[in-house]
Amino acid sequence: MANKIKNNVADAGDAVAKAAKDLGSRIATGAEDAVDFVKEKTGMGDPGEGTDRGVAAIKDHMDVIASCGKKVGVVDHVEGAAIKLTKNDSPDGQHHFVPVNWVARVDRHVHLAKNSKETEENWKPDASSCACGT
Repeated sequence: MANKIKNNVADAGDAVAKAAKDLGSRIATGAEDAVDFVKEKTGMGDPGEGTDRGVAAIKDHMDVIASCGKKVGVVDHVEGAAIKLTKNDSPDGQHHFVPVNWVARVDRHVHLAKNSKETEENWKPDASSCACGT
């Protein structure tokens, strides 16, 4: 009986610690978003300035911005080494894929190291074409 209580308390402690870590991460992300939003709206930050969260922070429905500042698509989802763009935002109504190694930084948007012309001329028809990252 005592072992069962001890295990239940340990499990509860682990659950609380995990929830606290998750909440802390969400609060930090929200604070970074708020800072980036204020910088963008007040003009206090360089347009290329933002908290880079890395490619692991790419989420569905994020805008994808070329190095020239033009929006080239919206993230449908990440598929291996590729970002699949939604077909609704595509000029030809098709899904296109962008290798993740084209990403310069990730903040509230995905910012590419290539300009819109380079991106649109070289995006890929499927995720497997992005494995080489060219």
